[in-house]
Amino acid sequence: MKKIGFLSFGHWTPSPRSQTQSASEALLQSIELAVAAEELGADGAYFRVHHFARQLASPFPLLSAIGAKTRRIEIGTAVIDMRYENPLYMVEDAGAADLIAGGRLQLGISRGSPEQVIDGWRYFGYMPEEGESDADLARRHTEAFLEVLRGHGFAKPNPRPMFPNPPGLLRLEPHSEGLRERIWWGAATNATAQWAAKLGMNLQSSTLKFDEGGKPFHIQQADQIRAFRAAWKAAGHQREPRVSVSRSIFALMDDRDRAYFGQANQSNDQIGVIDNTQAIFGRNYAAEPHALIEQLAKDEAIAEADTLLLTVPNQLGVDYNAHVIEAILTQVAPALSWR
Repeated sequence: MKKIGFLSFGHWTPSPRSQTQSASEALLQSIELAVAAEELGADGAYFRVHHFARQLASPFPLLSAIGAKTRRIEIGTAVIDMRYENPLYMVEDAGAADLIAGGRLQLGISRGSPEQVIDGWRYFGYMPEEGESDADLARRHTEAFLEVLRGHGFAKPNPRPMFPNPPGLLRLEPHSEGLRERIWWGAATNATAQWAAKLGMNLQSSTLKFDEGGKPFHIQQADQIRAFRAAWKAAGHQREPRVSVSRSIFALMDDRDRAYFGQANQSNDQIGVIDNTQAIFGRNYAAEPHALIEQLAKDEAIAEADTLLLTVPNQLGVDYNAHVIEAILTQVAPALSWR
């Protein structure tokens, strides 16, 4: 049994070939797609966060709007770049959005990916400390965020406040009980997956990771998941962690599908370089349903995960992306015992 959601990068461009030509359309269509996905029976609506780009950026207004428009579907990110975040302000925003959604937020956070501008986090007012890297900055922000998210008081109250205070040290409000257990870390290496496990975060693993050993992508990703689960067990956490993987999967159901993706089936992993380090990018899947079922049954990382996020081409419009999601839910998932 797996949860199946979608992951949108929220691209927009004023090209006549795009059905998402503005930031307004990207945001409003994201809400529409989440509503449609819930009606289809999908389990999650997740969104990527990129700064300085024609893509979705500030996540909490969008997550709050979706939370107010839906009732069941999980609402999340994959991922928020913690180099750009004020951890305390983020606790307040996340708490408010989670309360609006009735406790359905699933926040994926991480160091982020290569950015559109050089050291973009500096423009947001954040600098690594002496001897820190930008990855260290992200982890420091993450640890502060997780600590305050617990809801314990830490701030000394004013003896003459404007409004009466409860006794003791004050915490940030609004506090959403349980959100701390619904934080995920997007890991590109085995080591960061193990670090996330020690801190009690769930694991998100995307369609790329740093190449650690030269094996096929799905095998490396499965190894990463197993290393995460072992570290989780060693840390002694009392609950079961969750693990998601992302995939580009398209069932070729009609002429539109074949026109868009029939010639673009990337059946092999790709090797590239990110931050001067060799990275491996997982293959895409695009085939008739019976062939997809056979191919996906061999994906070891999907088998290890409990949640699958389908990356969607949001610039093709809400109706088409709902069709893409429905095809996987109805034509592929049952045969693989995912649902």
